[in-house]
Amino acid sequence: MRPAVFLDRDGTINEQMGYINHLSRFQLLPRAAEAIRLLNDNKVPVVVVTNQSGLARGYFPESLLDAVHMKMDVELATVGAHIDGLYICPHHPEAKEPRFRVACDCRKPGTALFSRAARDLSIDLAKSYAVGDRWSDLQAAARCEARGILVLTGYGRGDLAYVGPGQKVQPVFVAEDLYAAVLWILADLKAKALGGDD
Repeated sequence: MRPAVFLDRDGTINEQMGYINHLSRFQLLPRAAEAIRLLNDNKVPVVVVTNQSGLARGYFPESLLDAVHMKMDVELATVGAHIDGLYICPHHPEAKEPRFRVACDCRKPGTALFSRAARDLSIDLAKSYAVGDRWSDLQAAARCEARGILVLTGYGRGDLAYVGPGQKVQPVFVAEDLYAAVLWILADLKAKALGGDD
């Protein structure tokens, strides 16, 4: 069992544009690909866990979601980066399509996708990290006993100012972007390997 880094997609890896309802709207954030490559180089599994209720709401088809993730893979590959797992929640209680109209436990802050990834990839959730731009990412991390990190890209800066105060769950670190978050994670993993403090 090994630690992994779980990444939110929109606002963490790519620009937060609301629903990515056209391929042209998917734009990697600066330094995001390089951040993922750093994790790859250090043999830390990278798992993307993303809520995609736009699919449930009928804002875009599954074929577009597939095309977006293919584009993400291609753009990451240009700098020698890759993800090790991709887990998607397509559900919403008010979904247009009945098959997606589910009150599920995989939509963050639910943890079913994290648990599935842990089984599939032999991941120790309690030693892992979850990075995102929303408090729901941090809440999911806490429920998994993973370490939650907030990035200030996407909704992060606003969530930090207006959602975070008074919340029981707080990030272990607030990072300017994914690259800064990864540097902190790698330093934390190194400290643990050397027997440093948690």
